[in-house]
Amino acid sequence: MKRLILGLGIFGWLVVTGNARDVGQWDAINPEIRGWYQALMQPDVPNASCCGEADAYWADEIHVRDGKTFATITDDRPDEPRGRPHVEIGTEIEIPDNKLKWDKSNPTGHGIVFLSRNRYVFCYVQPGGV
Repeated sequence: MKRLILGLGIFGWLVVTGNARDVGQWDAINPEIRGWYQALMQPDVPNASCCGEADAYWADEIHVRDGKTFATITDDRPDEPRGRPHVEIGTEIEIPDNKLKWDKSNPTGHGIVFLSRNRYVFCYVQPGGV
């Protein structure tokens, strides 16, 4: 029984700590922007990171339809250096209201949606600001 409880505890820890990935994506990025990515926290879970560039997709088009917010992927950067799965340009992602992040400026010049591998939305940060 102790082994089962220990195993479940370790599995839970891996699930919680395994979201953010560092696959070398920070090596060639401006240190100011790197710091911005690393400091972003989820609006509904303020002690959880939005994740990083390996989870970030440019989504410069945002609109509301039937009371729901959608961002359209506009990211034409290669996925391999970022270690992220490919999401086609033009893909619409529904952004839950609790994932809209309006409290931080955005030095990238792009709206950014942070997605898990199964397209769970961690955060959406609007374009603009410095």
